[in-house]
Amino acid sequence: MNTTEILRNFEDITEHYIQELEGFSMEQLKRQPGENEWSLGQMYQHLINAALYMQLANAERCLAPGGDDAASAGEKTEVGEAVFGQGSLPPVRIQVPPSPQYTPQQPESKEQLVEGLKSVVRRMNETASKLENAPLRHTVAHPRFGGLTAEEWFRLVEMHYRHHLLQKDRLKQALLPALN
Repeated sequence: MNTTEILRNFEDITEHYIQELEGFSMEQLKRQPGENEWSLGQMYQHLINAALYMQLANAERCLAPGGDDAASAGEKTEVGEAVFGQGSLPPVRIQVPPSPQYTPQQPESKEQLVEGLKSVVRRMNETASKLENAPLRHTVAHPRFGGLTAEEWFRLVEMHYRHHLLQKDRLKQALLPALN
């Protein structure tokens, strides 16, 4: 996929996430199916925060004119090559032990989530316009995928949102007994 297709796909997925929000109460968005599992609201917060403060922030680091000190992380790992080769994250659950630095906060309101999702769309559009002349030698390391370029960090946002559709559906199913 080229940048335009990635952006279009991302905007469609984001619109789907926003439309899905309308069907839930705040109580439902905050309900955790298990002690160490995220709620739907926390999953939304994770998507927003990962895009704004990790993925797009690292794309910007790669785009910096001289590249900052960290923007030379080298090559992708085998896992990174596989993920970008297939254009998606594997459909497996990734569980990280709960921690203050990783576990997202519960949302305060649906409006907070909608505005967060829309702010990611705005940043994606801003970043997309800069990718054409992005230097390929500037990379920033991802913990599992190795050195990623600005374009790869940009692609990762869309892949990450698409990956979490599975979690969203699983969390929705966990709410069904409570909805009846």
